[in-house]
Amino acid sequence: MSVPYLLNSPSGHIPASQRIPIIAQPWVSDRAKKTLDLVERFVEEECIPADAVFAQQVGQGTVARFDSHPQVIEDLKTKAKKLGLWNMFLPKNHFKEGAGFSNLEYGLMAEYLGKSVTASEATNCAAPDTGNMEVFAKYGTEEQKKKWLVPLLNGEIRSAFLMTEPQVASSDATNIELDMKKDGDYWVLNGQKWWSSGAGDRRCKIYIVMGKSDPNNSNPYKQQSVILVPADTPGITINRMLSVIGFDDAPHGHGHLTFNNVRVHKSNMVLGEGRGFEVVQGRLGPGRIHHAMRSVGAAERALEYFIARLHDPAKKPFGKQLYEHGIQLERVAKSRIEIDSARLAVLNAAIKIDQSNAKDALKEIAEVKIQVPKTLLDVLDRAIQAYGGAGVSQDTPLANMWASGRTMRIVDGPDEVHMLQLGRNENKRGPNLLKRIEAQKAKTRELFKSYGLQEKDVLELKRVSGGQSKL
Repeated sequence: MSVPYLLNSPSGHIPASQRIPIIAQPWVSDRAKKTLDLVERFVEEECIPADAVFAQQVGQGTVARFDSHPQVIEDLKTKAKKLGLWNMFLPKNHFKEGAGFSNLEYGLMAEYLGKSVTASEATNCAAPDTGNMEVFAKYGTEEQKKKWLVPLLNGEIRSAFLMTEPQVASSDATNIELDMKKDGDYWVLNGQKWWSSGAGDRRCKIYIVMGKSDPNNSNPYKQQSVILVPADTPGITINRMLSVIGFDDAPHGHGHLTFNNVRVHKSNMVLGEGRGFEVVQGRLGPGRIHHAMRSVGAAERALEYFIARLHDPAKKPFGKQLYEHGIQLERVAKSRIEIDSARLAVLNAAIKIDQSNAKDALKEIAEVKIQVPKTLLDVLDRAIQAYGGAGVSQDTPLANMWASGRTMRIVDGPDEVHMLQLGRNENKRGPNLLKRIEAQKAKTRELFKSYGLQEKDVLELKRVSGGQSKL
């Protein structure tokens, strides 16, 4: 018999491998199914119970919190490694360094990782390291891989991705201003970055930084470069950590940094001078779908909390349990529909990437980047509403989940950018669609003639009231 925290149906427990949507099953290997079941048990039995321990071990006070390294994380990492749950995110058809799963297979696993604060890091599948490791694996030189990718894959260090800046509209990356000037064999960096996720962690040893290396280039997409900056390079100041709707996300955090004459050797350039956009686009595509995968899992956990609240015998407004009030069951049904729809969209995008690459799946990735965070927030809002005051407090994980989920509508490109691009691409079909519809109408007119019919409205009535008007 299953232990209580694995019960997920009225009759007991249905393993994750048996709940894979039918349309995705043909692309999931037996090995991935076995691993998926291990991930489910690891998250439900080990990680979720450890989340509160992690929060307490982080401690109190800004300096102390960002100097901390909770022991529970290392213990979870040890358990995950023994189970073979490590680096599942690197897709097998693009990289040799990962665990040998496809994007689809990892997507199913990432859903469970998204249910816990500690699960992603415990399996070495946490952002921003996942995207950064893909950068190293895809674009890094052998020396860069040896120095940075290997310890990242081993979970020995962490990393940060520095792109966004406070003084410009960073949703348009051509606005990036951090100055990069050549000085012999070195690049000298001056400027500031913020929302540098992971920069607060003492274990963060390497920054992947986007800056403007050729501001006079006639092509605005060739003005930027991406360079590797060791975190201990002289001239870097972490000014402060940024809160996420009141939460500091310590010890990981989101930093606001200043670069003051930071000298970096030219060998740290990624891919090549002026190829920053190529690197960034190669990184952000997979990152966006990883966020969507985890967000589906967070939405599932929110729904679990929601349904559990409806069955709490101590909560009986107006003499009835919450599930006896029809409005709550309607909200449960809406949540179920929205989560299942979001999941299918995410898995569809993952399959598209597996069969081609992230660039060819831009439409599908953009769709889930918009759809899934909204689904997560809607489900969380219903769960919070059901819990009342407890829902917005620290007594449930819902408020923290909502704060984190709300950022998903901004990070890796805000909704508006993806909406605009999707709309533009769809709109390109307009002239051809107009021609198609006009051609179909013309064919209809020809068919009327060939059948000896006069074209008229089938609901035509031409009813005239009374006789002829006297006026």
